[in-house]
Amino acid sequence: MRLATWNVNSLRTRIGRVEAFLERHDIDVLAVQETKAREDQLPLMGLQARGYEVAAHGLNQWNGVALISRVGLEEVTVGFPGQPGYGDTAEVEARALGATCGGVRVWSLYVPNGRKPDDPHYVYKLDWLARLREAAGEWLDTPTALVGDWNICPTDDDVFDVKQFRNSTHVTPAERAAFQAFLDGGWSEVTRDHAPSYTYWDYYRQRFERDRGLKIDFVLGSASFAERVTGAFIDREERDPSVFPGAPSDHAPVVVDLAD
Repeated sequence: MRLATWNVNSLRTRIGRVEAFLERHDIDVLAVQETKAREDQLPLMGLQARGYEVAAHGLNQWNGVALISRVGLEEVTVGFPGQPGYGDTAEVEARALGATCGGVRVWSLYVPNGRKPDDPHYVYKLDWLARLREAAGEWLDTPTALVGDWNICPTDDDVFDVKQFRNSTHVTPAERAAFQAFLDGGWSEVTRDHAPSYTYWDYYRQRFERDRGLKIDFVLGSASFAERVTGAFIDREERDPSVFPGAPSDHAPVVVDLAD
């Protein structure tokens, strides 16, 4: 099985790129983040014509997650148990979607950004991660993958210049501790040894061309998932406008291969 995760920064805008990516790399399952649309607004006919099923969860023009699979899409679950909400009315945002695909439980996750360490959104981010870790502890006994945009750089090597991120989110000790808690709890990050590259480059000041990026997109697997991983790579070309003309997402897809 070939599994990928990609923050596409608007699925409607980049549906053609998604279809081409699936064909180019022969992807079986794609977890998508930042679809930025309700399910009824998504142009899915091209995916369905290619033999893919789609489950999507979106509430408005923000956030949104989806799973695109040609190996089955069963037991679709919107949100995880205990997922916290945000805002004055504590709305549960469209940030988590799970389904069983070819015998593997896949969760497409879009972790809150956090904005600034003194912002309420930062507290929400840490709570969201803690609640996810608690819920995910029940999934460790089955082949399960927690994939997506984690909005955390777990190490200094995951950011082009950590000095520029002092007093910023993504690199704070609390965020890194939250990520490490998943690893300490039995999850394995399966891409780093195979694909150490950055996964995100801001559009600002030619960050991609200067390779001033962040590694914030990860695949965390249970033991029975991790033991099947045979390789992984980051499709940097998909982020490169000189390779594929048109406006790319600011994230590159992350691809993982699993033994049968």
